[in-house]
Amino acid sequence: MSHMTPENIAVRDIRLGQDIETESLRIIDSEVPEPRPYQGAQWQVVRRMIHTSADFEMLDLVRFHPGAVEAGLAALHRGCILVTDTEMARAGIPDRRMDALNCSVRCLMRDPEVLALSQTQGSTRARAAMDFAVERLEPEIYVIGNAPTALLRLLEHIEAGRAAPALIVGMPVGFVNAAESKALLLAQDRVQFITIEGRKGGSALAASVINALADMALMQRKEKA
Repeated sequence: MSHMTPENIAVRDIRLGQDIETESLRIIDSEVPEPRPYQGAQWQVVRRMIHTSADFEMLDLVRFHPGAVEAGLAALHRGCILVTDTEMARAGIPDRRMDALNCSVRCLMRDPEVLALSQTQGSTRARAAMDFAVERLEPEIYVIGNAPTALLRLLEHIEAGRAAPALIVGMPVGFVNAAESKALLLAQDRVQFITIEGRKGGSALAASVINALADMALMQRKEKA
């Protein structure tokens, strides 16, 4: 077994953030040679998820509804509202990307009306936030990276015909209902989705999907200009 010492560690002399990102994506491409399990735009999304998590198991776990990427891109081009289930996910989607697309990202977990609704319902804030979003905002994209309760409630609204988002990025993480809520998302065929099978997920991963889609949407605009 080899041991790392200061003498045998080669550190790349990269100082700019964009250069670090570019080199990271190049390394991922080199470590996942063709043929890849995902192609084209789907690979752009999965590669960004691997970049965010350094987890190559994403290659086996990510699942796309057939038209998910196209639906997400179309919604972003329309200048849509996105709702996240955590402030971390909202913060992980930079304004510079969303502003350029005339999109807005909301997290309702601290909204006073949502807090009041949660208390009235005797439910979690995540569940109440989905109720509020469906009734008041009608987002085209939901970004769920933490709360299975949020995804389960959103699926209830969809099943009842009260919500029809363009895309769900459903990646709640954990041990209680996380895998189960994503299995229900996979089993439905009413809306487009991007998800991860099993327990893995998280706000950073969910946000990374939106960032990948936003980069593609901005590139498409640039090419058309």
